[in-house]
Amino acid sequence: MNRLDILKNVNTPSYVVDERKLRENLEVLQAVQNKTGCHILLAQKAFSMFYFYPMIGRYISGATASGIFEAKLAHEFMPGKENHVFSPAYKEKDFAEIVQICDHIIFNSFSQWKKYKDIALKAGVECGIRINPQCSTQEGHAIYDPCAPGSRLGVTLDNFEPDNLDGLAGLHFHTLCEQNSDDLKTTLQAVDAKFGKYLAQMKWLNFGGGHHITREDYDIDLLVNCINYMKNKYDLEIYLEPGEAVALNAGWLVSEVLEIIDNDMQIAILDTSAACHMPDVLEMPYRPNVIGAGKPNEKPYTYRFGGPTCLAGDIIGDYSFDRPLKVGDKVIFCDMAIYSMVKNNTFNGMPLPDIAVLHEDDTVEVVKTFGYEDFKMRLS
Repeated sequence: MNRLDILKNVNTPSYVVDERKLRENLEVLQAVQNKTGCHILLAQKAFSMFYFYPMIGRYISGATASGIFEAKLAHEFMPGKENHVFSPAYKEKDFAEIVQICDHIIFNSFSQWKKYKDIALKAGVECGIRINPQCSTQEGHAIYDPCAPGSRLGVTLDNFEPDNLDGLAGLHFHTLCEQNSDDLKTTLQAVDAKFGKYLAQMKWLNFGGGHHITREDYDIDLLVNCINYMKNKYDLEIYLEPGEAVALNAGWLVSEVLEIIDNDMQIAILDTSAACHMPDVLEMPYRPNVIGAGKPNEKPYTYRFGGPTCLAGDIIGDYSFDRPLKVGDKVIFCDMAIYSMVKNNTFNGMPLPDIAVLHEDDTVEVVKTFGYEDFKMRLS
């Protein structure tokens, strides 16, 4: 049985993560570490499937978190590896635990640094400040641009406090989103020009995330050059925090056609919802690829895929096929390991998809199922 037939036989809806592709991505990231001596961390905000954390920890340096729960997840399932955390602001009730489980803490402002400095340093944690180089390299996605005017993320040069660097070990920036290393090079030029005089006082520099390192057209040689340039110029340890790159193209969302209706065009209602199961389709927005499908009208039969919720805009996209679809057909969306499981929800009481692994020997293991209690437990 080929892999497509295997996917068509899983229960729907299901996220299925490809162990083989995940390992291939990790091998690429490990090679970058080996070439440069940098530290690569899993950004859990994109992929938090802790089933794979032991495997991920064998290839890269650790994980980074956006708050206490992700930090606890990495501490529990990637023990002995680096555990970093960044938050725009920390809650006092969480911070006592954060300093016990994290080895690196990034602060978003000097006021947060001054508030928690003594607690963090007493616990032996290495601390850093997030900077904002005010260098936008994105087009069309302001919601994902931390350098946009009025951004709440990172300290700008005008607000930087050179007199409050004592005790800080590093600087951190995160400006990219699904971008190539040419944009990293542009960003580094801004960081170097604006904050270079402070880097000489630091132990490390964190390049943040958004690096699409495992994408086919990604320029890894330029990335290596960027890392080595900053490393050698300022005698720094370099960190990178890719999320998508770890699990890029390493998963599918398998769904089923429930009904087909006609309203100026053919509309297929699936048991998969954009709003609930792949929110980035609406937020980004983007049109995920479907195995065997083409663009609208590219093939003889075009359908609009819609979810089963009451939201009129719960539309995944328009796709064309070589043959007519029928109720019961399986529809397989690509690149669904990232920003899917971590962002899904139960709006309208929608069941959450199963989580499964397609192992390297082509067997499928369902590692998590969800039911009514998972919906009920979030309510009161």
